[in-house]
Amino acid sequence: MTGEYIIKQLSIFVNNEPGRLANIASVLKECKINMKAFNIAESSGFGVLRAIVDDPEKAYEDLKGRSIIVKMTELLAVPMADQPGGLFDIVKIIGDAEINIEYGYAYTGKKCSAFFFRVDDVESAIKALLKADLRVLKDCEI
Repeated sequence: MTGEYIIKQLSIFVNNEPGRLANIASVLKECKINMKAFNIAESSGFGVLRAIVDDPEKAYEDLKGRSIIVKMTELLAVPMADQPGGLFDIVKIIGDAEINIEYGYAYTGKKCSAFFFRVDDVESAIKALLKADLRVLKDCEI
């Protein structure tokens, strides 16, 4: 039951040097990979492009086939009110359930605003959110 709420995210490793992100963006374009939401984080010597894409399994295989370092991870997405306290309403439930949020990013689109986040216990997080009557998005809703 809870598996239907899991969103697959690609984490694409990008060397932190001029033109490398453009190269990755070019590959995404060539492979016809559409990003619905993304975040770029940096670390020493490399960056990580985290992306929610139309067809994560196909995109993963296409990128691996081009020798790009990519990892697939599981996220949750919850609609978030676009107002003060919108984030608090979500993360309080997760914190009260003693589940750690490892990272997250927000998205505002045509249909709704959402908070995408990775947790250390996906199943428990889904159950806690549903129990609190929060809507957890399915991949087809993003």
